[in-house]
Amino acid sequence: MMGVVDSMMVGRIGTAPLAASALVNGLFFLVLVIGIGVSMAATPLISMAKGAQKFDDCGKTLSHSLVVNFSFSIILTVLTFGMTYVIPHLNQPKEVVAEAIPFMQVLSFSVIPFMLFQSYRQFLEGLSIPNPPMVIVLLANLLNAFLNWIFIYGNFGAPSLGLFGSGISTTVTRWIMAFALILFVINYKKVKQYNPLINFSSLDMSLIRKLISIGLPSGFQYFLEVGAFGFAAIMIGWIGSHQLAAHQIAINLASITYMIILGISAAGTIRVGGFLGENNWIKVRYAGFTSLGISVAIMFCFGISFIIFKTTLTKFYVNDSEVISIASQLLIVAALFQIFDGMQATGVGILRGLSDVKVPLVISLFAYWIIGIPVGALLGFYFKLGAVGVWIGLLIGLALIGITLLFRFRYKTKHHR
Repeated sequence: MMGVVDSMMVGRIGTAPLAASALVNGLFFLVLVIGIGVSMAATPLISMAKGAQKFDDCGKTLSHSLVVNFSFSIILTVLTFGMTYVIPHLNQPKEVVAEAIPFMQVLSFSVIPFMLFQSYRQFLEGLSIPNPPMVIVLLANLLNAFLNWIFIYGNFGAPSLGLFGSGISTTVTRWIMAFALILFVINYKKVKQYNPLINFSSLDMSLIRKLISIGLPSGFQYFLEVGAFGFAAIMIGWIGSHQLAAHQIAINLASITYMIILGISAAGTIRVGGFLGENNWIKVRYAGFTSLGISVAIMFCFGISFIIFKTTLTKFYVNDSEVISIASQLLIVAALFQIFDGMQATGVGILRGLSDVKVPLVISLFAYWIIGIPVGALLGFYFKLGAVGVWIGLLIGLALIGITLLFRFRYKTKHHR
């Protein structure tokens, strides 16, 4: 949601800043999602330990995940900052590049607090305590919007910094989020039995390897997914800044629904992992298929909403009639891939609950990069469908991965009915 708010507020200052926001967010999250995947490895391990009544192992997993996540955050900070040297060579409009470089530089300093927040968030979610992180995220979005109002537009005596001000707001907000959640966990009495106090004195290398073996494939799976959408943004940028701005609007709206489904996916991971810890395979199947059903139903409703309100929604971002027209067309394609997006996001989550992460990685590689991106390029440039053609390619990739992951979960659990 932070990115959605940023884009809506940045869109009011011009098309070039909005297009730069689309470019940077695509590249930034291309790197950040590796960290997200790595951090999420702790969730099924904690939920399994809780299900097996091994409460001390929950805190032990938190300590080890902090080591892994902080180490990766340093690497990812360097990578995101290094992206500023790549941006000028992506054949983007000059005005977009000028806005994008300082925005990426300031955002890179938000990686470390983001990963710290993720560590404690996954700990609580593994214990089926998702509300505290959610409340902090909601309050953080309000804070981020307020700071945007100050730094983007130059209120309260602050200079008008435009897109760069949005980056400052996001970075400051993420540091506050991290410290808030750490303090909450340390002082929350209900988690004391799970030993949440950090202990680095006796590191278990086998547990670190296990976290990496689950987290890294998950991270690369997200990398392939976000990379596909990021590369789609680059291809659309070759067409023009109006097309890229329209892409940013449509992807922002689609990301709202995706974030909701990620919550269901995380719940599916926790429930599947918990029942696996209890060795209750009937409930494992029930939890997995229930999560999938809920996701499909929700995404169907969102898809209908995108079609009905496509023009109204885009007008929240910009007043440019050309951008509104293109974004409205993209939302029709987005409406079509909502169900498949729900299936793939939830499918990845419930399979992670089974610690099945390598096969989804291979499926994502094939669906996004062997099928989706080439088809999108063919439709967008050869058949001259522009941004709409690129999005149709993404739709095909999402459909393929969503259906395949559904059958993968069915196969992994069919012998335990």
